[in-house]
Amino acid sequence: MTHSAFHPTARTLMGPGPSDVNPRILEAMSRPTIGHLDPQFVGMMEEVKAMLQYAFQTENALTLPVSAPGSAGMETCFANLVEPGDKVVVCRNGVFGMRMTENVERRGGEAVVIDDAWGEAVDPDKLETTLKAHPDAKIVAFVHAETSTGVRSDAKTLVEIAHRHDCLAIVDAVTSLGGTELRVDDWGIDAIYSGTQKCLSCVPGLSPVSFGERAVDKIKSRDAKVQSWFLDLNLVMGYWGGGATRAYHHTAPINALYALHEALLLLEEEGLENAWRRHDLNHQALKAGLEAMGIRFVVDEAHRLPQLNAVWIPEGHDDAAIRSRLLNEFNLEIGAGLGDFAGKVWRIGLMGYASNPKNVISCLAALEAVGLKSAESAIAAAQAIYDNP
Repeated sequence: MTHSAFHPTARTLMGPGPSDVNPRILEAMSRPTIGHLDPQFVGMMEEVKAMLQYAFQTENALTLPVSAPGSAGMETCFANLVEPGDKVVVCRNGVFGMRMTENVERRGGEAVVIDDAWGEAVDPDKLETTLKAHPDAKIVAFVHAETSTGVRSDAKTLVEIAHRHDCLAIVDAVTSLGGTELRVDDWGIDAIYSGTQKCLSCVPGLSPVSFGERAVDKIKSRDAKVQSWFLDLNLVMGYWGGGATRAYHHTAPINALYALHEALLLLEEEGLENAWRRHDLNHQALKAGLEAMGIRFVVDEAHRLPQLNAVWIPEGHDDAAIRSRLLNEFNLEIGAGLGDFAGKVWRIGLMGYASNPKNVISCLAALEAVGLKSAESAIAAAQAIYDNP
């Protein structure tokens, strides 16, 4: 069999991730590869850490990108903080809360699960009640921005409750970092993880994490070794620690880190709060257009993610057929529903570089073209938002 170079069709990525990658980031990846202990690379690592601190709004010294995708960031938090026998309260309101439970159990911890309905935010009162019933709990874990449902939970309040009961708080910010308000230090988050392929507009394959002092103290005082050698932060800190000296741990994904550096530079140039406002403006325009088509949102407006729009599939329309036509006729990718929402929901992403007026208008036009007609012009409804932001 004869093979040839792979050249994928250019798509517009408006699903739950990955999102469109800024061309500046793709160019950054093509720069010359140097050694992972090269002094130039070590200098760039320090800049990446500083810019991640800005993105997370933290001064945590232990802030770094794990050399693997967001799921590895999740594993890094749980592998380092959960010891055998630890009781962990997991707030579960979608797929990724379910994965947290799995992580606790695989590390010999005891998961106490609080369930909220898919599409609803984590209920702070349920967390308070559960922690009162389990005074020996050591950790609370929840998803800030649940990618499977498009719901945002009140991280600040949930962390405050966790701390009142002397628990550390682990937070999933895979879909929120760079796209919606997130303040690690102001909210007192102890451990947090994200991914590069969503609102940072970067390529998949890296997972930014950050650990506060209380979390670091727990990592350093563990009785048992961290289950994963690769993700053991006691070892990783030797490579990502401060100063010019680095202890070899693994060969970092050098060109992917060039990409992250460029992505964080773009975020710095735009300004974090400006990026939050941009995501919200494009969400408001998309919302106006979708509602003109009679499409309803899954999540109550007070808890809705601007960067991940979960909507009910209108009656009479076939989920897979519509998404297939969008992909094949318009090179437009939107996401299907997961779990309980499979076949019932579309997830339309407006993340990072993909969050722009051109994509909003193009998406609405493509939906109309494949049969989702509106009583009034969806495009005009969206444009009205841009004309009067």
